[in-house]
Amino acid sequence: MNELEHKLDRIQSLMRDRQLGALLLRRVSSFAWATCGAASYVNTATTFGESALLITPGGRHILTNNIEAPRLEQEEQLAPQGWEVHPASWHGTPDEVAAWTRDLKLGADVPHPGAVDLSAEMSHLRADLTPEEGDRFRRLGRLCAEAMEAAVRSVLPGQTEHQIAGRLAYECESRGVQAIVNLVATDERVFRYRHPLPTDKILERYAMLVLCGRKWGLVGSVTRLAHFGRLTDDLRRKQEAVACVDAALIAATRPGSALGDIFRREMATYADSGWPEEWRLHHQGGPTGYEPREYLATPDSTEIVKTGQAFAWNPSIQGTKSEDTILVGAASNEVITAMTGWPTIRQLVEGHEIKRPAILEVG
Repeated sequence: MNELEHKLDRIQSLMRDRQLGALLLRRVSSFAWATCGAASYVNTATTFGESALLITPGGRHILTNNIEAPRLEQEEQLAPQGWEVHPASWHGTPDEVAAWTRDLKLGADVPHPGAVDLSAEMSHLRADLTPEEGDRFRRLGRLCAEAMEAAVRSVLPGQTEHQIAGRLAYECESRGVQAIVNLVATDERVFRYRHPLPTDKILERYAMLVLCGRKWGLVGSVTRLAHFGRLTDDLRRKQEAVACVDAALIAATRPGSALGDIFRREMATYADSGWPEEWRLHHQGGPTGYEPREYLATPDSTEIVKTGQAFAWNPSIQGTKSEDTILVGAASNEVITAMTGWPTIRQLVEGHEIKRPAILEVG
C-alpha cells in the first residue's frame, strides 16, 4: 500500500467510525497531508486554504476557484491521484459543499455549519507519519539545519533583530523552505520573552533564533543561540540544565510510551536541575507533522508514542532553550535537524549518550 492509499484507507476508517457520509478538509495542513504534500494556500500565514478537499461516496473532489485550478492540475499534479478539480468563479459565492453533501452526514476539520468537528481526529492522523513522509522529513530537517546554521553564523553585533530574521528567511527560502515561524531575540529580550517576534533592537552580545520551516506541507522546528564573548557562569549553567531536560525528553520518547508519562519525567528533570517551575512558563512541544505541533503534550496527555512519528520538544529555562526535531525509530531516535560542527552538551541518560546543542560562543 503506497502513501496515498494508506491515507485514503485511514480517512475511510475515520468516516466509518463516525458514521459520516462525507468529509471536508479545508485546513492547509490537512490538504497537504491528504495529497502527499500539495499546497492549497496563497497567503503563507493562513490556516485555511484557497482550496478544499471533499470526500463523498461518489468520489474525491477539490473545491477551488478558477484562479487556483490550473496550478493544482498542472503543477501539483492532483488529477493522477484521483482528485477531481471543480473550479468555481473567483467572484461567485456558490455553496458548493452543500450541493455535494445534501442528505449526507458531514464531518470537517474546520468549523462548518452542521458538520461534525473532526479537528482533533485529523491532527492525530497527520501526526502518524508514513515511511515516505519520514523520508521527506529527513530531507526537510537537513534543509532547516543548513538554513539555521548559515543564518546564525552570519549574525554580527550591530545587526537588528529584523535583519537577523531576514537572513534566516533568506537562507530558508533559498533552499525551498518557508520560515512560517521566524522568531529572534537579542540580549535582554532573550530572557524576557519565550515567543520573541523580531524588533529593531540591535544585537550587542546574545542572540536566539527560532525556526519552524515548512516544505511539502511538513514542518521542522529548530532553535539555536549564539553569544559574542565568553558566557557567564549563570547562562552556561542554565543551558546545561535545559540540555539535560531535553535529553530526558528525547530518551523517553519511545514507541509505546504515554505522553503524560514523558511529561512527568520532564517535570522531575526540571526539578532535579534546580528549576522546578520553568515548565509552567512555556509549552514543552509534542508531535509535529503538518503543523508546528499537531497537539501539545501535557501532564494529562494519554496519547501513545508510535514508531515513525516526529517530535519537536522545546524545553526552556529563562534565557535559554533547546529544540530540535526528531524521528522516532524502532531501535533509536534520530535528530534530523542536527548540525555538523555545532558545539554540543553531552548528556548521559540511562547509559546512552545524547548530544544537545550548546550556545555558540563567538570570538
